[in-house]
Amino acid sequence: MNSNLGNFKLYNALQSTCSQRVRYTLHYKNLSFSMEILDLFSGDQLKPEYLKINPNGVVPAIDHDGKIIIDSSVIIEYLEDIDPDLNSLRPGDPELCANMRAMIRYFDEVAGPSVRIPSYNMAFLPHFQAMTEQEFIAVAESKPLRKEFLLKMGRTGFSEKDMNESTSKIKSTADRMDSWIEKSSGPYLLGKNISYADICIMPILVRMQDLGMPDLWEGNKRVSEWFELIQSSETYKQTYCQGSLLSQVYSHLSKN
Repeated sequence: MNSNLGNFKLYNALQSTCSQRVRYTLHYKNLSFSMEILDLFSGDQLKPEYLKINPNGVVPAIDHDGKIIIDSSVIIEYLEDIDPDLNSLRPGDPELCANMRAMIRYFDEVAGPSVRIPSYNMAFLPHFQAMTEQEFIAVAESKPLRKEFLLKMGRTGFSEKDMNESTSKIKSTADRMDSWIEKSSGPYLLGKNISYADICIMPILVRMQDLGMPDLWEGNKRVSEWFELIQSSETYKQTYCQGSLLSQVYSHLSKN
């Protein structure tokens, strides 16, 4: 592992899709890093010491020799900027780079928010149902970026309409990906080389597969082949260490 670029400390949660983006990038670039694993349900991300690092109260955040960088999309490009020649994940061609950033923007605005609804309904809801209404409201009020989301969910979960809308958006994302791979001639979204666009959507498909919904892209042959290629890499295996999948943590999911 490369340690010439300084010391990196990653604050993350193993099951966090945004954390998985950053872990993949660090492993791909062979960067040495230490990890502090936060227990999100215990509220580690809302403790004063972490809020000094990331006032948004979410993961991930990275400390690079005292420089604090937050937001996964920002962190991964920061890791590129400090040494663009180190296993580059950003295209050198300006047009391709612009296409990559447009893809990431789409993923962050469409698929990223959508995956939260099945994740909470199918994995996390029992945790909130075990609370009293007062306890639940207190937890929701404490979340700087997730308050409205949790209050909408409530202790009964999101509606069937919400679930259908979220899975429909992920299916639309798979359709869009399929067209991009076809246009670039693959096997990755931008062509023959993996990029940050691939890394940013990867955890979303992993999550939906883990929740038992790989059928959302089963009609997209190119996406299925892309996903198999992604999952066959050593970097993927390093990123998805034991405990990274919800089904490895929540026993009711492993029975699906």
